Order: sequence, then C-alpha cells, then structure tokens
Amino acid sequence: MTHWRPTLQTATREEGYDLAVKLARVTVKQTQPDTGVRDRLRPSYAENPDALIAVSQVVAPHFATVSAANDFWRD
Repeated sequence: MTHWRPTLQTATREEGYDLAVKLARVTVKQTQPDTGVRDRLRPSYAENPDALIAVSQVVAPHFATVSAANDFWRD
C-alpha cells in the first residue's frame, strides 16, 4: 500500500476527526482487501446498532492520537 498520509498534522479539529475516520476505514480495507467481501458484509452491520456503536469505539482512539499529534489544536 502506498503512503497516503505522510503526517497526522491537520489544520483544524474537523480535519483531524475526518482523518481519524479515514484511519479506521483504511484499517478495514487492509484487514479485508476484497471489495466484494466488504460489500457483502456491509448489510449485516449497517443496521446493527451494536456494530455502529463499535465504530465510535474504533474512531475514538484514532482521534485521540491525531489530537495529540496536533497539540490539541492549541492556539
């Protein structure tokens, strides 16, 4: 996989959160690289509240890492 993001630095908190979501998505793609399999699995979790809550549990530590890398966007 090519390096799609050379830094965790972002200009804003919103960009940082978007990066945290992207990190989670990239993890899923690396874990299951077959697009067809991911597409087949999506309906099983798309309407499952427990699975959707679990997404937040994955994104949160990524956002904490990005936040720390950006010194919590202190001015």
